[in-house]
Amino acid sequence: MGMPIAFFEVVSDDHERAQKFYAAMFDWQVAVDPGMGGYGLVDTGSGEGAIGGGIGPSAAPGDTGVKIYVRVPDLQASLDRAEELGGTVLVPPTDLPGDFGRFALLADPDGNPVGLWA
Repeated sequence: MGMPIAFFEVVSDDHERAQKFYAAMFDWQVAVDPGMGGYGLVDTGSGEGAIGGGIGPSAAPGDTGVKIYVRVPDLQASLDRAEELGGTVLVPPTDLPGDFGRFALLADPDGNPVGLWA
């Protein structure tokens, strides 16, 4: 069985503008958390099985854009597999605040960032 897309993320140099844009464009609710630097969790309002997301500020040069996060059973094993297939590890397994689990980031062979979530 394939691994599901579990989360999406929009990172912007002007995250407040991005939050307002996506909320108005798609009628999404964005719950901004000042304790997370203004990062906002997105509720698309599409029901219980819908994929959630986040819209937040840029943390480093070149990190803006849209990413998907794929739910995987083992972050390190998935990063190792990505490297075997020509990908590159961008962020090693890292704890998320609260009860949100752990994440990692890789770049595919074309340089596209892809998030992993466990």
